[in-house]
Amino acid sequence: MIGFIVAGLIIGALARLIKPGKQNLGWIATLLLGLVGSVIGGSIASLLGTGSIFELNVLGFVVAVIAAVLLVGTAEAIAGRNKREQLH
Repeated sequence: MIGFIVAGLIIGALARLIKPGKQNLGWIATLLLGLVGSVIGGSIASLLGTGSIFELNVLGFVVAVIAAVLLVGTAEAIAGRNKREQLH
């Protein structure tokens, strides 16, 4: 379980580094997006037959980072839209 949390933080941090621009996300949001990305990556890797969902493998890690980058972008878009709505 601790390994899963650490992996989520690493994947979330990598996603934020890869995603251009400044993200207004805290470390908890980074952790949660990284955890969701790692579950997505593990699921896809498992479906492709490269291992278990909780097994660390290269394909699962790469897909997890890509999923987390997309999740960070989605979270930014939602947060930006909510902020604009509050201003009007």
